[in-house]
Amino acid sequence: MNVVDSSGWLEYLADGPSADFFAKSIITTADLVVPTLSLYEVFKRVLQQRDEDDALQAVALMQQGTIVELSAPLALSAARISLNDKIPMADSIMLATARAYGATLWSQDSHFENIAGVRYIAKKK
Repeated sequence: MNVVDSSGWLEYLADGPSADFFAKSIITTADLVVPTLSLYEVFKRVLQQRDEDDALQAVALMQQGTIVELSAPLALSAARISLNDKIPMADSIMLATARAYGATLWSQDSHFENIAGVRYIAKKK
């Protein structure tokens, strides 16, 4: 199972320098877990940078995976992760979701560099 954080989705959708790193996790939809927070973040960014049609196409692609809503147990787990690992709210929700599903989290956010269960690649410029 795989969770791709929003930065990974945006990298893939923009065909950025690290798009290939995220591609297999994204196209293997049977093993893809997508937190609703990712839908929000990706839709917002694509809408901001492009247009609504592109934003809707992005979230349609994302919805081919298993969509996971933020439940009370996930929220509490994310809060613990945020405090223990000193990572921001959104990223702690991504990691809590990955852990709840026994999934690997794929990211290029630097605060994930040494976190267990995360496949990290440094963001290329």
